[in-house]
Amino acid sequence: MLPLPIDQHWTLFLDRDGVINKRIFGGYILEESAFVFNEGALDALAILNKVFGKIVVVTNQQCIGKKLISVDQLNQIHELMCSQIITVGGRIDGVYFAPELKNEIDSTRKPAAAMAMKAKKDFPEIDFSKSIMIGDTDSDIIFGKNLGMKTGLIISEEVIREQADFQFNSLLDFALCFDMY
Repeated sequence: MLPLPIDQHWTLFLDRDGVINKRIFGGYILEESAFVFNEGALDALAILNKVFGKIVVVTNQQCIGKKLISVDQLNQIHELMCSQIITVGGRIDGVYFAPELKNEIDSTRKPAAAMAMKAKKDFPEIDFSKSIMIGDTDSDIIFGKNLGMKTGLIISEEVIREQADFQFNSLLDFALCFDMY
């Protein structure tokens, strides 16, 4: 159980690969058929829909910078993801991605705050002090901490050095903290 009074004034920020869908370590999701939801993720998003006022995806996608996929192709993958989430009673209010390569100057990649700031511009009611960032990498946790969010780590094979406020085995484990809502 999370020791926080979470309500519709809170925003949930989610990383994509490794949190919502299966992450391809050493590779990328380059087509719709490669996008596979993590076990329980759809159920989790249906639960979380009832808890959080906004649910936002923030994802680093350097596959665009590497010219492995176009912005249009990535948007098609995100449209598929969102439509499947809606069919189970969940929702994603916004999807933000950083297309730059790692170590690129002026990058919008996490842990930089650019995607969060864009979300706040689109949804001015977002209060970072009433937000939770759920991710599976150090950059996700640093992103959340730098903005004053609570942070939750989805445990994976990724080596993590940053300490999150909470740890979970899956997005569903996180969502089940709220199942009584």
